[in-house]
This record gives sequence, C-alpha cells and structure tokens, in this order.
Amino acid sequence: MYRKQRLPPGSTPLPLIGNLLNIKIGSLVSSLIKLREQYGSVYTLYFGLEPIIVICGYEAVKEALIDQNDDFGGRGKLPTLEFTKGYGISFSNGECWRIIRNFSVKTLRDFGFGKRSMEWKIQEESRCVVEEFRKLQGRPINPLKKFMQAFSNIICSILFGDRYDYKDKKFTKLLSMVEEIFRLTSSPWGQAHSMLPSLMNYIPGPHHKTVRMAKELIEFVAEIVNSCQQTFDPSNLRHFVDCFLMKMEKEKDDPNTEFTMKNLLFTIHNLILAATETLSSTLRHALLILLKYPEVQAKLHEEIDRVIGRDRIPNMDDKPNMPYTEAVIQEVQRFSDIAPFNVPHMVTKDIEFGGYHIPKGTDVYLLLCTVHRDPTQFATPYKFNPNHFLDDNGKFKKNDANMPFSAGKRMCPGEGVARMELFIFLTTILQNFTLSSNMEISDADVAPKLTGFLNTPIQYELSFIPR
Repeated sequence: MYRKQRLPPGSTPLPLIGNLLNIKIGSLVSSLIKLREQYGSVYTLYFGLEPIIVICGYEAVKEALIDQNDDFGGRGKLPTLEFTKGYGISFSNGECWRIIRNFSVKTLRDFGFGKRSMEWKIQEESRCVVEEFRKLQGRPINPLKKFMQAFSNIICSILFGDRYDYKDKKFTKLLSMVEEIFRLTSSPWGQAHSMLPSLMNYIPGPHHKTVRMAKELIEFVAEIVNSCQQTFDPSNLRHFVDCFLMKMEKEKDDPNTEFTMKNLLFTIHNLILAATETLSSTLRHALLILLKYPEVQAKLHEEIDRVIGRDRIPNMDDKPNMPYTEAVIQEVQRFSDIAPFNVPHMVTKDIEFGGYHIPKGTDVYLLLCTVHRDPTQFATPYKFNPNHFLDDNGKFKKNDANMPFSAGKRMCPGEGVARMELFIFLTTILQNFTLSSNMEISDADVAPKLTGFLNTPIQYELSFIPR
C-alpha cells in the first residue's frame, strides 16, 4: 500500500494492527531506533491503519524542522495527551494555534518569561529549595517533589500572579496529577494507546486515567481563573490570565474569536504540564549524573567558587564566565534526552521529502534521540562528555545538533526561561551543597531508558551535604 503512495520504505503493515508486531510494547523508542537500521533515516510505520513517517539523524531532522519548517509545522496526534481536543497551545493547529501561540509568547515575555526581569523569581524559588534541603541536615531524599514544586511555582507566578506554599494540599495534588499523567503517557499502556487508539479506547486499563486526571487539572485551573475573574480590573493587568480575560472581553462579540474560556483553560493546562515535569526530570538527571561522576561535580564546584563565590546567589551575568557549567548543562540535556521522539508533528500539505511523497495530514515522529546520538555531530554519542560543548581552549562551544527544545515553528516557547532555571538552580544547589549517595550508581542507571514519550531518571535518593 505504501509503495503505491510513494511513501518512504517500511515493513508491510498487517490489517487493522499495522506494524504493531514490529514494536516491543514498553520500548517504543528503542524499537523505532532499531527499525532505522533496516529502513534508513526516513521510513514509514503503520499504527493501525494510519501511516507514521519516522525521521532520524541530524541532517534529516534539520531538513524537516528548519529547512521545511512550514511543511512540518502541524501538530500530530498523541492520544494520551489529547484531552484538549484541538484547544490550547500544544495540540491545536491552523489559525487557532497561530493566534494562541503568538498571544501566549508575547504575553509571557511581557511578564518576564525568558527575560532578565524573570531572574529574581527563579532565584527566590531556588533559595526556597536550598532551604528545604538544608533542613534535612544531610538526610537522604528523593528530590522529585521539591523540584516539581519549585518549577511549577515559577510558571504559576506568571500565569496567576502568585506562588504556592510547598505544603499546600491543592498544590500537592496538582503536582501529583502532572507526574501521573506523564508516567502513564510513557508507560506500556500509554504507548499501546498511542499506537492503536481506536482499539485501546475500548480496552479497560490505566491509560484511561489520563483523561480523568486531565479533567481534574482543568477543574483546578478553572477555580483559579474564576477567582481571577472576581478581581479582574482592566486597568491593572496582573498576570497571564488577566491578559487573556481582557482579550476575551474585547472580542466577545466576534463569533470566530479564539479567545474563549476553553482556549484559556487548555493553554494554562498545556503550559503547566510543559514547564513542570520536563525541567524536574532534567535537573534530576543532572544530579544523578554528578553522583556518578564526582570529578565533574568537583570541577563545577571549582568554577562556581571562582566565579561566584559563596556569599551571593548566582545570576545570569555569571553564565558567560562559566563555560564548563554551561557545557555540563547542555550535555545533560543531550545525554538525558527528555523527549526522545519530540511531540508528534504533522505535515500541513502534500510534500516531497528525501525523494518520497508524504500526503497532507500525515503524522511525523522526529527522533531527537537520534540527533543527540548522531556520531557525525558528537565524538562519544553514547557517553556523558561535557567536552562535546567545549573547544580546545575550554571555551563554551554551541552545537546546533543539540535540540532539547526541538527546533523550527513548534519549538518550545519556554526555552529561554528553562535555560535560565536550569543554570540558576544547578549553580545555587552546588554553591551550597556537595552531593552524595549511599547508592551504587551504574552506567545503566544514568543512561536514558529511551522507552516512551518522556525519559525520566531512575528513582534515587541523595544527600545534600552543606559546604
């Protein structure tokens, strides 16, 4: 069938189940990488009756995301996270996506997103985390919840104008839902749902919990929005929600407006999910790697002490003077591969790519993990090596093949603030603590599992020993 359509090569699909037998359930990403060995950097895979185009390696992914970014600028399907049904910023398409994304990016920037004015909020949250760790007096802890609380508070302060106490019960429940949504999406059940949604929709299992939790998350957001509406003052716009409410008011008589309550609720839902789990996972990967490689931790301590000292909190002016720290952060992002196959894309028109025909509306998986492990771009692609981002003189060296935030039209709108958060949090923690653990950490423990939608590190505990 695919040969008649001039699609890229691939294994012949079976009726109804497509190429399900070519995928090891629970190891979706590893299976996709293995199929590349057989069919090349661009191939076709069928999930049920639907063809999926898989694109691998730096050159092919760059061509799709950057050189042909308009053609690949649609959002594909990810059934376990598609509760939003085309609303919001992450899973919308066409005019809705363009309008909501442009508004969201501009408004977030107006409130400091990715700007230096955002710095003090990140510094304050990093101080709170350091104080929480200091109270432990060296007792071991799994840092998962603390990091999720901190990163969620930063985005909430922009969206709602306020942060939450770490012990707030509603806040704790919100973060538990976020964690569980991503866990289920990456689980074998979630992977099966992504591959055969029309079948899995009728099969009982934990994958159905994501919809229930998404509804609860929306209800949580709706309560806050309702509270904002009660105190809304158009002459004093305090946060993202106020700005959206103002647009809703201005366009209330336009039947085609995209500024609706649904788009507001789902945009906030999308932003909270995107800004919480991914950053928490990245920082937990970083600390796990530093436990495995104490010599890297020692070099970071030396650079922090030399550039910043221990008497003031780190700031973004320090970053240009800390090439080793920046190289370590970039290498953590490359090596840990938080989103190994990106969020699915979709081609927006009939296109030619790599000598093949891809019809409009076809979903595309761009395997960022194959970019980050491309031997033509990285000397030791399967090893943690900060030298990937350092030149011969020890200066920081950018590498375009590092795409933790994706690239092109659909790249993460929060890249600037995420980079700021990772730098300030990591340097503030290491300025105050030496990391240690009673666990024996192996190469397999730090290596990304490359299973489903999100790469989360192993569960581990560590001690924060005051310096």
